[in-house]
Amino acid sequence: MSIETHPTHLRIHQFAGLKPGPKLLVTAAVHGNEVCGVTAIGQVIQALDSGSLRLLKGTLTLVPVVNPLAYQLGRREGERNMNRNLRPAVIAQDFEDRLAGRLCPLMAQHDVLLDLHSFQSRGQAFVMLGPRDNQHELEPFAHAAAEAMLACSLGPTRIVEGWLSTYALGLQRRKAKAGAGQTARQDLTLDPHYGVGTTEYMRSQGGYGVTLECGQHLDPQAPQVAHLAILRALALLGLVSAESVGPHRPAQAPEFLQLYEVIDRQHPGDQFAREWSSFDVVEKDQLIGTRHDGSAVLAPASGRIVFPNSMAAAGQEWCYLARPSDRTIAKQ
Repeated sequence: MSIETHPTHLRIHQFAGLKPGPKLLVTAAVHGNEVCGVTAIGQVIQALDSGSLRLLKGTLTLVPVVNPLAYQLGRREGERNMNRNLRPAVIAQDFEDRLAGRLCPLMAQHDVLLDLHSFQSRGQAFVMLGPRDNQHELEPFAHAAAEAMLACSLGPTRIVEGWLSTYALGLQRRKAKAGAGQTARQDLTLDPHYGVGTTEYMRSQGGYGVTLECGQHLDPQAPQVAHLAILRALALLGLVSAESVGPHRPAQAPEFLQLYEVIDRQHPGDQFAREWSSFDVVEKDQLIGTRHDGSAVLAPASGRIVFPNSMAAAGQEWCYLARPSDRTIAKQ
């Protein structure tokens, strides 16, 4: 596709309450083949336009298709992964850089972000949560309690933390291999900022937000998961009445998991030992996969496998590993 046929605008819907209140941004199709949120956002727009859902205060901004090029092509990326290395570019190098020039200021104008995604492998919906309050260099943060409350209110009862710190671990390994003279692409995957996506950028601007993985890409229930999550976020923040949505806290207590390891695919010949689904249980020393040279990839500890990607390119994340977290949430 030539640059002349690339989309030339970003569609943004905004509803401004007449009373002051929180500013919520809801995004979908950051990856163009993850479309459940597009449907859900359309339903919310229709409800607000018809009056069956009323915004009582604050601001609701909806971006149903964050990456229109990837969406138009029906694939994960346009020219690169929109959910990595997200920041305003000094000089735009690609389509996603030009999108970031619009999206990043928009995020900075809001207090809360709900980013709707889906995933390739089979598995149930879950929420990706940010770090605990800290003043560390990697991802300083001061809204952990509010963000955890949002995560626990959306519907899914499995919540995963530790994304950026685990991604940084993989980044360090890739850089070490490149520095040792091994073949490695000198591209964005070696950029220290590469692990930053929508929620990480939102936190860097003083807000907070979560990623909701609504299920497998083609799961017919995924749009319903996304729709309910938007309504529950609105109710939690007081932008709509709780009565119009129903209970915004699931009855079941959430399961918290901590990502602790990322395993890269090193060669196209690397193969998984079986067809993994996110959150399949793995035992210590269980065979996860086999490298192209026949060497075994074993689980370093008991836990769960997350984001297994049998189509990962060499040098990219093949899967993540998670274990139980001691994270808790205060009852309100």
